[in-house]
Amino acid sequence: MTAAEHLALIDAAIVALVQGGASQYSIGSRSVTKHDLGELYSIRKDLEWQVQRESGSGGITLGRMTRPSV
Repeated sequence: MTAAEHLALIDAAIVALVQGGASQYSIGSRSVTKHDLGELYSIRKDLEWQVQRESGSGGITLGRMTRPSV
């Protein structure tokens, strides 16, 4: 799975939590705890950086500057 695909999943999880989805629930003796919004936003930030790096946009570009010969 690519960083862009992971980013789409994180965005979907954020939307689900913001729209009232439960971050923790129990069914019988089983409990499920999902990431909280802070964790999701932190993961999202890292994934955005990875997507930019993989696509070639963003980051640092180094170049060489020379003086013109006289």
